[in-house]
Amino acid sequence: IGVNEAHQKIVFRIIAAILHLGNVEIHEERDGDICSISSEDEHLKYFCRLLGVDYSKMQHWLCHCK
Repeated sequence: IGVNEAHQKIVFRIIAAILHLGNVEIHEERDGDICSISSEDEHLKYFCRLLGVDYSKMQHWLCHCK
């Protein structure tokens, strides 16, 4: 469809990150008021690595709304 190889790699990286984010296990605590993500969650690690974001910050902000 006319997309060069460099752009294809970027698109594939974003799609892979989204798919990994969908597999992150979020655990609810205290009757659903609070949630947490394991510090060993491989899918979140892949997500962060693919998009170049900090793991601890992403782990925090996925569980805290502002």
